[in-house]
Amino acid sequence: MPRRGLILQTRTHWLLLGLALLCSLVLFLYLLECAPQTDGNAPLPGVIGENYGKEYYQALLQEQEEHYQTRATSLKRQIAQLKQELQEMSEKMRSLQERKNVGANGIGYQGNKEQTPSDLLEFLHSQIDKAEVSIGAKLPSEYGVIPFESFTLMKVFQLEMGLTRHPEEKPVRKDKRDELVEVIEAGLEVINNPDEDDEQEEEDSPLGEKMIFNENDFIEGYYRTERDKGTQYELFFKKADLMEYRHVTLFRPFGPLMKVKSEMIDITRSIINIIVPLAERTEAFAQFMQNFRDVCIHQDKRIHLTVVYFGKEGLSKVKSILESVTSESNFHNYTLIPLNEEFNRGQGLNVGAQAWDKGEVLMFFCDVDIYFSAEFLNSCRLNAEPGKKVFYPVVFSLYNPAIVYASQDVPPPVEQQLVHKKDSGFWRDFGFGMTCQYRSDFLTIGGFDMEVKGWGGEDVHLYRKYLHGDLIVIRTPVPGLFHLWHEKRCADELTPEQYRMCIQSKAMNEASHSHLGMLVFREEIETHLHKQAYRTNSEAVG
Repeated sequence: MPRRGLILQTRTHWLLLGLALLCSLVLFLYLLECAPQTDGNAPLPGVIGENYGKEYYQALLQEQEEHYQTRATSLKRQIAQLKQELQEMSEKMRSLQERKNVGANGIGYQGNKEQTPSDLLEFLHSQIDKAEVSIGAKLPSEYGVIPFESFTLMKVFQLEMGLTRHPEEKPVRKDKRDELVEVIEAGLEVINNPDEDDEQEEEDSPLGEKMIFNENDFIEGYYRTERDKGTQYELFFKKADLMEYRHVTLFRPFGPLMKVKSEMIDITRSIINIIVPLAERTEAFAQFMQNFRDVCIHQDKRIHLTVVYFGKEGLSKVKSILESVTSESNFHNYTLIPLNEEFNRGQGLNVGAQAWDKGEVLMFFCDVDIYFSAEFLNSCRLNAEPGKKVFYPVVFSLYNPAIVYASQDVPPPVEQQLVHKKDSGFWRDFGFGMTCQYRSDFLTIGGFDMEVKGWGGEDVHLYRKYLHGDLIVIRTPVPGLFHLWHEKRCADELTPEQYRMCIQSKAMNEASHSHLGMLVFREEIETHLHKQAYRTNSEAVG
């Protein structure tokens, strides 16, 4: 039974196949009969016939032509929009330039000259060339330099505070927030989509994919505005698992941002020689070495310390402190240079710089009452370049902790005092003693003036020499550099005028305006409190 059913199924299959072939043959013969006569010499496009083939291909060509016409119309519309936007931008720039020319007595581009897009681009690039971006400008005094202001993703560190702004704050104005966000995004675009002329190598992630930077990789940035040219931005990015930094320089010449350069900075082998001139003040030196041990020995590990000590008193104590650090941390990268003479800060730094005999090195001129972080040391490396740039950070100077924390039984530890608030300190923008610069630049410019005695004066003199030269001076407040308060003594030998200036300086470093006001009006405040207490007691008795 199963065999008979199989035979029947096979016959049915062949019968259906035969019927299908027969129908196909009949249909083919019918089409040949119905097809119009053709020229025997004309080749057939196919077995269907020439006329049908022409209509088919003509319809296909017409469809493609309509598609391309639609695409061309869309492109023309986009080009027209771009031309209109470019024309509007050119008109705005021409209007700004005309106003500038009027203010400058007609100097610059002629107001009646029609500017083409090439003229506009040429003007924008000329703004970069005129600005102090690629080469330093020779300035008349230390007040001529335009300082940078630094920022992170969340905060801005600013010099100009007035009565309402703070040394560290979140950007309050929306335009400032939008500006910094735009700049960071532009820097990321430059890094993630580099041009052929960018000085950076393509890097891959551990999985072999292209490495993409985002806003969380932004470390810090600086910006400053030259009022007649534009705003300069210096941006630094770093992946958490990499040692190299990415540096992007942008410039806004009163228009769109223009990339100046994009480069990779490797600071993994950059040694810093910290030079500290010292005389007595052994307790302050012990505190300095505690910060040095925590930051330089345990964290950074790329530091050499040079201590130039003046006089004999306290020298043994300094040696003991250094030997203690050596035994505890197995640290031997230090040099102690004793000088049996009167203290001279400039001479001490000169001697410390000349004592280095291992070639080029980045130097950080530091005082014993300075507290710095590991992040500052990286900022030092990133902002100094031999033959190109010197770094003059603005220190945040802390007020007298006994006044700032008068409401507490004892002031908190130093580490807890390191905050950027109006009542805790101020940006010491008149001080130029803390600086990072390469040894070759320091020796080339002639070092410190040896005629300046004691503290002060020698740092301003060196700073002015750099301003008068071709090197770029990077001047900006940095969050990781603090000047610790110490008592300032005004000597009796000073003249009345010098003594008055000394007291003024002492008051400036002692406390904020509000805290000084509380001290001035202490008696009035206490009288008020006594009256309030008496009134409260009287009401309670009644």
